[in-house]
Amino acid sequence: MSAIICLAAAFALTAEAAPLRLSVDEAVQRALEASHRVREAAARADAAEAVVDQRRGSALPQIAAQAGYTRTNHVETFGVLLPNNQFRLIYPDIPDNYRTRLDLQWPLYTGGRLDALERAARIEATASSDDIATARADLTLEVTRAYWTLVTAVESLRVVDESVARVDAHLRDVRNQFAAGLLPPNDVSSVEAQGSRQRMLQVQARAARDVAEAELARLVGAAPGTPIEAIATLDVPPPVPASMDELIDLARRQRPERASLVKRVAAAAERNRAAAAGTKPNIGVGGGFDYARPNARIFPREDAWRTSWDAGVNVSWPLLDGGRTRGELAEASAAGRAAEERLAEFDSVVAVEIRQRMSEIDASRAAIAAANDAVRSAREARRVVGDRFAAGVTTSTDVLDAQVALLQAALDRTQAIAAARLADARLARAVGR
Repeated sequence: MSAIICLAAAFALTAEAAPLRLSVDEAVQRALEASHRVREAAARADAAEAVVDQRRGSALPQIAAQAGYTRTNHVETFGVLLPNNQFRLIYPDIPDNYRTRLDLQWPLYTGGRLDALERAARIEATASSDDIATARADLTLEVTRAYWTLVTAVESLRVVDESVARVDAHLRDVRNQFAAGLLPPNDVSSVEAQGSRQRMLQVQARAARDVAEAELARLVGAAPGTPIEAIATLDVPPPVPASMDELIDLARRQRPERASLVKRVAAAAERNRAAAAGTKPNIGVGGGFDYARPNARIFPREDAWRTSWDAGVNVSWPLLDGGRTRGELAEASAAGRAAEERLAEFDSVVAVEIRQRMSEIDASRAAIAAANDAVRSAREARRVVGDRFAAGVTTSTDVLDAQVALLQAALDRTQAIAAARLADARLARAVGR
């Protein structure tokens, strides 16, 4: 019982909560700030920037501090007797060996491999920024779709509510005329059946409104159960000023997905150069400072801390690597071809997508014009039929038919305008705005 009371109290608090009033732009802004998807893309961009630091660091001097301890077995000492009858110990028994070293390695020439890998990493980092823009654009379209779905659901519910009110008023009139003996009982039953039908539509419309509201609340980061009030109106979007060819050219220049693909093609070319550098010689300098006990560089050995240093130039040229370089080059070349094909596929798809979005806009505008005419005609027909019914020259069935026609026309108009707004948002996404 207490659980039921708590649930009822929670429901009452939710119902009394002030609705969150949002325009389309405000909903998009809140969604971008709360989106985990955008944050994931930003984290991947940070990881790509970190890879750039790694590649750049590979070409810089590397300094490392080293230390070690080695325990060896006991050995026989070795020495010589000097002419002055003194014994000179040359190889003492030193089982405890300590070594410290400050080591320096600096690759001077790698055949362009490290430079190419750094350039590829930089290009990938900029492509990751385009991935963020892609995620933001996708989320903007998703929020816009959810927003206009909510507006459509709210408007549909309003239309159904009005229809229910009209049917109830008509039912009262019919019952009064039946009581006066002017109508047969079947007319009352027909109106009651229509009223039940309208109330069922009302329940379905309210459920659709709640689902759309919950989806939009999730996208904008609102708490579950938060009521949302869409303050936008169902007005027709402005016409598209550009031509089809201009929009296709604009999409190829502005779409972040295409910019990302172009950059990844360039990055694949750099990785191809890096793989080709595997057949070239590598030149580097190295050196270090040792402080060891005993110091193996000093002869004779003695159980004392001594210092030494070394510096040198190292050249390596891979003559036979078992096909590793050839495999890396083939892999990089294939990856480059794959990126080029993805780019070509995108260019072929974007033109079709623009044409589809323009067709959707044209169709939705034509549907709005037809729906407006239908609403005007249905409203006038309902008025005329209502006047004729009041005069007793038509039946209640005609009134119900006119009412259903007006309801359907109003719903069609609502859906047509929402479809036009959504088509406009899809075209903006396709163009890259």
